[in-house]
Amino acid sequence: MRDGDTTVDAVVVGAGHNGLVAACYLARAGLRVEVLERDEVLGGAVSTVERWPGVRVDRGSSAHVIVRQSGIVEELDLAAHGLRYVDCDPWGFAPAPSPGDPGPDGQPLVFSVDLDATCTSIAAACGPEDAAAYRRFVEVWTPRSRAVVGSFARRPTAGGLARSFWPIGAPADGRPRTPGGDIAVDFLGSGDALLDRWFSSERLKAALAWFGAQSGPPMSEPGTAAMVAWATLLHDVPPGHPVGGSGGLTQALRRRLESDGGHVTLGDGAARLLVEDGRVTGVQTTSGRRVAAPVVVAACHVLATRDLAGEHAPPALADAAPPVGNGFGLVVRALTDGPPAYPGVDPAAALGGLQLLCTDRAQLAAAHGDWLAGRLPREPVPLAMCFSATDDTLAPPGQHVVTVWGQWYPYALADGADWDALADAEADRLIAAVDRFAPGFAASVQRRYVQTPLLLERELSLLRGNVMHVEMGLASMFALRPTPALAGYRVPGLAGLYLAGASTHPGGGVSGNSGRTAARVVLGDRGAPARAREILRRGLARVRR
Repeated sequence: MRDGDTTVDAVVVGAGHNGLVAACYLARAGLRVEVLERDEVLGGAVSTVERWPGVRVDRGSSAHVIVRQSGIVEELDLAAHGLRYVDCDPWGFAPAPSPGDPGPDGQPLVFSVDLDATCTSIAAACGPEDAAAYRRFVEVWTPRSRAVVGSFARRPTAGGLARSFWPIGAPADGRPRTPGGDIAVDFLGSGDALLDRWFSSERLKAALAWFGAQSGPPMSEPGTAAMVAWATLLHDVPPGHPVGGSGGLTQALRRRLESDGGHVTLGDGAARLLVEDGRVTGVQTTSGRRVAAPVVVAACHVLATRDLAGEHAPPALADAAPPVGNGFGLVVRALTDGPPAYPGVDPAAALGGLQLLCTDRAQLAAAHGDWLAGRLPREPVPLAMCFSATDDTLAPPGQHVVTVWGQWYPYALADGADWDALADAEADRLIAAVDRFAPGFAASVQRRYVQTPLLLERELSLLRGNVMHVEMGLASMFALRPTPALAGYRVPGLAGLYLAGASTHPGGGVSGNSGRTAARVVLGDRGAPARAREILRRGLARVRR
């Protein structure tokens, strides 16, 4: 062994949140673990940097939604390792179509944890019938959405899916709780169809559709109903933003890992897998260092894993061609001298969570249609967040950090245009789209950092700018993700190599479920000790509750 070479029980490739979650569970079970990351910044797309002096800006995600439903934060006791969330409550705000309009259409929609307050807002903006329908919607879909949470925490096998979804249709008093056909129609149908069945107000439907579309597909696609219905869970546990920035989660995971003897190496990522006789034996880093291990968890893009395996990639990996898509979105990180101000709206109602700046689903359909054609959106649709309004650690007094997300921006443009040349003009248009609802916002912007699809690829290794790694449509979810042959987290034909991250079930977003499940598979293959099995058993029990 050369100087600097090491031997551990498991190497994790990639210090994104899923890789760190996997490492934490493995280290907690007693394994010696090293995480390798080529970036100098911890956390991948769940990270925060000092973008300007004294100003902390997220590089990727900002609002954490799925991980707060998973039980991972509690299982790993991340609060004891410095993680503190500010609840996004209200968690959603949708403005009136015409700012300052004194009529019924002038009332904003405000989604709070408090269901009564939410229904009061819906009644004022959309009418009492839709308010009553929303209350019933939450009642019907909350247990269904909890079943989705359970399915996210397991391998996507037929048995696992049955265990997750059986309770919502199991017989009660000899009769099914919900007719099976209704459940099938709802889960396999589109989000738009679901919204049309439940509600009459286009404003309400547009706000919920824009929330659901954050997963990627338009709500016109089959299988997107559950993406809309995830909103029902936010009346129990809202999204959260870690104090100090999104990277607070990954920093806490690192401290958790190190407390159990694990180690993270930044700036010296994996260059290739070491393989002998059809089994991985470790990783060689970009510096030439060798880390010997019988287990490698590749928590990076599945196609990056294929490159690491090189000539040793078995057919299941070498021939993998998951739908990566043509980009996802564009982000403007703005330093401003004030938060967005919506006319006649209490800032406390608008600034704590997701500002869903869409009032008609036709806007979403048009933006997605332009994306399919490889065009820039003719009318950008923004989602704004201003967590500095509730976290004074992000910016100096009198200044704010505003993230503006625009979805469905193509990575490769049909006319061959250069993203580096387009970045500033597109940022102007996205900022102007916010200014339409919050007049004066554009003038408040002092500095900005524009993350085009191309820059997202360069900065965060998000292939073709897809923040979800692989498309999130029905054809690439559950046991089809990233491909049917690779959906079990193991790589058939290359023993000791496991997959984690957004390329795998349950997909993108700040979840951690993939990392935890990958660790479970590793521990199961190694014959996990009783302590490790009990840790994971308690975690699954918490998710089911």
